Amino acid sequence: MQRLYDFIRSHPTGVDVFWAVVLLGFSGLWIGSMPALEPAVGYVAVAVLFSLVVALRRRAPERMLLLAVALGLVQLVFDIETFMADFAMLVVIFTVAAHDGPRWASRLALVGGLCAAPLSQLRWPLEGTVSVPAQVFFTVIMAVPFALAWVLGDSLRTRRAYFAQLEEKASRLEREREAQAKVAVAAERARIARELHDVVAHNVSVMVVQADGAAYVMDTSPETAKQALETISTTGRQALAEMRRLLGILRTGEHREAGEYVPQPDVEQIEELVEQVRGAGLTVDLTVEGTPRELPTGVGLTAYRIVQEALTNTRKHGGPDVGASVRLVYFDDGLGLLVEDDGRGAPQEMYEDGGADGRGHGLIGMRERVGMVGGTLDAGPRPGGGFRISALLPLKPAH
Repeated sequence: MQRLYDFIRSHPTGVDVFWAVVLLGFSGLWIGSMPALEPAVGYVAVAVLFSLVVALRRRAPERMLLLAVALGLVQLVFDIETFMADFAMLVVIFTVAAHDGPRWASRLALVGGLCAAPLSQLRWPLEGTVSVPAQVFFTVIMAVPFALAWVLGDSLRTRRAYFAQLEEKASRLEREREAQAKVAVAAERARIARELHDVVAHNVSVMVVQADGAAYVMDTSPETAKQALETISTTGRQALAEMRRLLGILRTGEHREAGEYVPQPDVEQIEELVEQVRGAGLTVDLTVEGTPRELPTGVGLTAYRIVQEALTNTRKHGGPDVGASVRLVYFDDGLGLLVEDDGRGAPQEMYEDGGADGRGHGLIGMRERVGMVGGTLDAGPRPGGGFRISALLPLKPAH
């Protein structure tokens, strides 16, 4: 049964031709049973043309409607009474109303269908003495099938349009979900890239400074060189641990190493960070104002990474004998950060146009981090020399 249904749907013209042949056959039998018909040739011609209307109704609905209207007028003019072939009018009215074509065709089908019964009644009135109300009632009854054919066709067209709209909406939502997924993937990659940049830039710069210091004092102060090498070892292990955690985020499957996911750093680890930087030879003062309290995860991580990146830039661009200060201020509704150094400052391209210096994206990452938590960031030269980075991080996300 399903195969038959699929065949019918895939061969609509063949089905229409079949019904046209059936209509022509029944019309021929009716004409043959009425030998007194005049003119018989006219009835045959009308039957053939109405069968053509049924056969081509879906291939050229507007043209077949015009042909049906013309045949109806021919019947009125040449006194060819209605017979079985006129059933094609119902079929073509339904087809035009269901077809998603020009609206004039649907309106013409409705008007023509409603006018067919009254015109037929005026041209060929009922035989015998029939009262006017009876004639009106009969005319209305004969017009009902035409009206129903148009209503059913228009309802089918509306339903098809509704389902097409639902399909288009579902397809659009699917495309939007795919686009959102791509945006989320890109954002996650950017976040991981920022994390890797912070980890590598900070820890590797510490290791480079310590390695240079160890090479410088290797012969004159072996103990100092030994301490520098220990710092390099500790810093390298810390960098590997953080990189392993970040790369573990990208892994899938069941084989994950134990202890791979460690907590993200936050404000509480800033003191350890400062101690590590001091051990690398950079003088840093840490000041905390206000009442320390637990911060949202995003705010705490952003504050830690800002301080880490700022101190890394101080070592890279501050020059010799540079000193830095870190100031944390707890407000009622936010956290303030101020990182300053008294060195020679960063090149101008580091803080203009978003901080793209052609060698790294530290300040760009800072601005993106601060923007994600709804905060503000200001970076630039400090009056009197040096460089300053200040940020205000709200404790609640921006609406």
